[in-house]
Amino acid sequence: MRALHQQLSLANFFQHLRTAPERALLLDYDGTLAPFHIHTHEAMPYPGVREILDTIMQSGHTRLVIVSGRWTRDLKPLLGLKRLPEIWGSHGWEQLKPDGEYAVAPMDENALRHLVEADTWTAEVESRGGRCEMKPGSLAIHWRGLSPENINEIQALVSENWNLQAMEKSLVWHDFDGGIELRVPGRHKGFVVESILSEMGTDTAAAYLGDDATDEDAFKAIRGRGIGVLVRPQFRPTTADFWLQPPEELLEFLKQWHETSAKTS
Repeated sequence: MRALHQQLSLANFFQHLRTAPERALLLDYDGTLAPFHIHTHEAMPYPGVREILDTIMQSGHTRLVIVSGRWTRDLKPLLGLKRLPEIWGSHGWEQLKPDGEYAVAPMDENALRHLVEADTWTAEVESRGGRCEMKPGSLAIHWRGLSPENINEIQALVSENWNLQAMEKSLVWHDFDGGIELRVPGRHKGFVVESILSEMGTDTAAAYLGDDATDEDAFKAIRGRGIGVLVRPQFRPTTADFWLQPPEELLEFLKQWHETSAKTS
């Protein structure tokens, strides 16, 4: 695991974790806990991840939160954990609590109307090999595994329709690793980090682990309140504080989190 800023020390963070009155571990899913897969419903966690997350939750020392762009209903079976963690899905528009309480935040009607219009492009996108995923508050268009020619065709199709229907008035365009997502503005992963930490004390030991450009909002939000950890096989420019390569370094970090937080000063 590599520090991206000279003034930061992982040893100092874990010392704080050992004595902190509260702990929050926030984790992205795709690309972080699980490798990417062309078929998103087959993206299972890295071997060993389920077991260490179960152990962390069972210990009761950490508020463990999954923060994902996925629909929570699609994410739950992939996680396969013994108990339900706290999950914020659809980039913060959904919240599923460990007791099963579920809520979707209200959204702008014009934005929702534009999402419905965008959903009519599905057949054209899929005819070029793309895969469309409608979720609360967004439409994701996936092209992982396609040829550059097909990807360019899908990008051009989406861009043309986006401009013709003036969707920038109510939606936000986000590029992600393997596609495009059209989203209702107002919530993102940084919003989730801010919401979680606002409910916890100022001396909370907190970390956010993520891989994609959509995790940058979370890395920025946790700055000064905890650490941001980029989880990727290859490095990319980031505002995160540390970089680790999965799965070995990811498992090492999670195990160290459990072992450290289970100790008392």
